[in-house]
Amino acid sequence: MNTHPTHRTDAAPGLRIAVAINPRAAFGGSRKATSGNTGEQAVLRLRAAGHEVTVLRRRDYDALREAVEAEVAAGTQAVLVVGGDGMVHLGVNALAHTGIPLGIIPAGTGNDAARGLGLDPADPDAAVEHFLQRCRQQPRRVDLGRIERAGKAPVWFMGALSAGFDALVNERANGWRWPRGPMRYNLAILRELAVLKPLEYSLVVDGAARLQRAMLISVSNGTSIGGGMKITPDAKHDDGRLDLFVVSPVSRLVFLKIFPLVFSGRHTSHPKISIEQVQQVSINAPSLVSYADGERVGPLPATIHVDPGALAVWA
Repeated sequence: MNTHPTHRTDAAPGLRIAVAINPRAAFGGSRKATSGNTGEQAVLRLRAAGHEVTVLRRRDYDALREAVEAEVAAGTQAVLVVGGDGMVHLGVNALAHTGIPLGIIPAGTGNDAARGLGLDPADPDAAVEHFLQRCRQQPRRVDLGRIERAGKAPVWFMGALSAGFDALVNERANGWRWPRGPMRYNLAILRELAVLKPLEYSLVVDGAARLQRAMLISVSNGTSIGGGMKITPDAKHDDGRLDLFVVSPVSRLVFLKIFPLVFSGRHTSHPKISIEQVQQVSINAPSLVSYADGERVGPLPATIHVDPGALAVWA
């Protein structure tokens, strides 16, 4: 678990803020350029408001993560991430249990974490103004999911851990070099639909063991994944619970009928879908890789805990 010295998080002017910008923003592409421009505007606004800003740009996420962790160890008073859910995931894992607040400027593809915290993914400029106002106040405390795997350091997540169809889509898309952008993900969905079949899971839910056949399982701390798919629309970030989302075995045709309903949250009444509040879930399935906040965690098994109030956020 992260341990760092106590840092000041009061509302006084002149806070020391590290701004971490999506590394893809600096190296080409329209989405990348958008993230980069948004980050630059955020830095200008923060400096104009009297804050001491350290801009963190690195060529890849590993280097950026190390830079953020170094700033945290050196005494930064807040971290502001500019990008999508991958950047939030980076910030969450640097700041869990430190008391140092996280701010979010949504400038990515999915932006589910920002959406779940009430930020408008279509208006990053408003998120900058929101941060400038909030950083004069006490931060809000929210829960995180914590993933434990044997022999591995813990991994925290803001949104959800996924193990099933959506994780398989991510794994397949990440294995392709072409095409780039959202089309690669869409093609991966079509490919996985072609071989769609139930998976065999072993679960331990709050101490009770069960065997579960399912198309997918997610352990959710937020409301949505995948850019607005509201898998657990009633989830809350500060209720001390996680939401276990299960899609039981269905035909490909039924799966395709359910899928569009997820974007409006109208899927929850379907008899093949269950959502239950839990505090701890152990999950295993043969040869299945898990993802959290859209980022690869690694092969199962894993045990997922809720960490109440583990993160301070200005949102």
